[in-house]
Amino acid sequence: MGFDPNGVHGPNQGDRLNLYALVIYLPDPLARFLDELRLEMVPDCNPHAHISVLPPRPLPAGTGHAIEEARQLVAGFAPFDIELGRIEIFPVTDVIYISVEDGEQQLRQMHRTLNQGALAFEEPFPYHPHITLAQGLEGAQVGPLLDLASSRWREFRGRRSFHADRTVFVQHECGDQWIDLAEGRLRSVPVG
Repeated sequence: MGFDPNGVHGPNQGDRLNLYALVIYLPDPLARFLDELRLEMVPDCNPHAHISVLPPRPLPAGTGHAIEEARQLVAGFAPFDIELGRIEIFPVTDVIYISVEDGEQQLRQMHRTLNQGALAFEEPFPYHPHITLAQGLEGAQVGPLLDLASSRWREFRGRRSFHADRTVFVQHECGDQWIDLAEGRLRSVPVG
């Protein structure tokens, strides 16, 4: 997946770490474009364009219990559309990202609902739905990479929206690799 565990380290379990996240993957061709952009900005990263519903966290309970809890909670949400916005930067961390314009409220509600029980974690920053493009940058890299990302994003002519109907529970492996463990479908029918 290629995202940073925010400095949280868990005990090593062979080649897997006790660090998990719940994400929504973007579809192609949008995902392919963003993965290529991320590689252009940070050549040694391992991209897989996604929005984190639950950012990386250790699990106090067993993985199986957490996966089942996530599946049950996710099933209570209706599928929804997500539209991406502008290239922005988190000022404290210098993380360059794409904002979420439509679907942000649904993502925030999912995060509030899921960040409890076996999935609870006190995160170092308030939840802010986004797609990371570059992180862990040296100060001199930030300005030029922000300009590059903004330029490439303006040039992109594909759809900047997609339908979110599933989440994926992932686990961190050594070497900044993430593996998919389980999928959860959004199933609830919206009340209207």
